[in-house]
Amino acid sequence: MFRETTLIPALPSLTTLRRQQLLQTHRTGCRLPALVQRGFTLIELMVVLVIIGVLAALIVPNVLDRADDARTTAAKTDVNNLMQALKLYRLDNQRYPTGEQGLAALTAKPTTNPAPPNWRPYLDKLPADPWGRPYQYLNPGVHAEVDVLSLGADGLPGGEGNNADIGSWQP
Repeated sequence: MFRETTLIPALPSLTTLRRQQLLQTHRTGCRLPALVQRGFTLIELMVVLVIIGVLAALIVPNVLDRADDARTTAAKTDVNNLMQALKLYRLDNQRYPTGEQGLAALTAKPTTNPAPPNWRPYLDKLPADPWGRPYQYLNPGVHAEVDVLSLGADGLPGGEGNNADIGSWQP
């Protein structure tokens, strides 16, 4: 009986070959293959950090200014909405709420005189200004028959920039 034998010798496993290659490379002083090298050099990390720092220095001030602009725009919108509600109140009741009744007359029927004859709710709730303070109501107003205003970021009358008053008399 004839027996078949293989003439191909057994191949070493892949891990054995890889180990031999690493040892041979290490002994010769050559650079290790790319598969073994992992990570970044300190210089590469520093370059990336510098780039991130420059981008942050350029972008952060623009983002912070936008937040202040958004608060100012929100206050102007709220003041306009309050003025519209006050105009509806006046159409229904032939007068604006008194200074004593204030903006609360837009959400709850005033109990002080003069009582509005055709009152209805004009707002679900009174908004606070973007800085968390109530809007001011003046009757009689300084700039018009009635004034609605926010005292700005600082909460004090007058001011400039973000601290400026935002009122119904402004465009």
